[in-house]
Amino acid sequence: MTIENLEAEPAEAAVILGDQLTVARAFTENLARRGEELGLIGPLELPRLWSRHILNSALVAPLLRPGRVGDIGTGAGLPGLVLAIARPDVNFVLIEPMERRVAWLNNQVEELGLTNTTVLRARAEEVSLDEPLDQVTARAVSAFRKLLPLTAPLLRDGGELVLMKGINAEAEVAAAAKEIRRFKVSDIRVDVLGEGVTSEVTRVVRGFVRA
Repeated sequence: MTIENLEAEPAEAAVILGDQLTVARAFTENLARRGEELGLIGPLELPRLWSRHILNSALVAPLLRPGRVGDIGTGAGLPGLVLAIARPDVNFVLIEPMERRVAWLNNQVEELGLTNTTVLRARAEEVSLDEPLDQVTARAVSAFRKLLPLTAPLLRDGGELVLMKGINAEAEVAAAAKEIRRFKVSDIRVDVLGEGVTSEVTRVVRGFVRA
């Protein structure tokens, strides 16, 4: 069934998602059908759903390592569900405070058969985990200096931040000098992903947290 206004699947989707493309396609179609109704995406997002959201999230997948990855403020599942689809060898904890979104996430985990994914209803600052995370992601949640108090405490010693940011990523890092020292974040870098591959690049701030 054709979904009105949904962006056609870009050719690069097959390159980025490989043998997980079928599952990613199912998730994209589910989000296109129900996303606006559930308040997960805005009415103008369907014509750019693949390029701006799905592939934008999936580009981060190669940066993840087998282990335990948390996604703060998962929302519609961007990037958390997309990354869980792209990396079945990684265990994900999707952290989201809103009940409606948590219900959506649990529904998609079950429908898509994602055995590597747990959904946790909680505010990031109130999360209680049985063991620390190896890596943590977030997308469009807050400025870098405000994200550090929400993400760094969830990581093990030597754990890595993999935070998706916009065009002002470098400036956000510069503005977070105090928080970077406070949370002992080292080796900070901004990676630009997807150049020459996708129509929209993805910027990721990375850094390691030391105890």
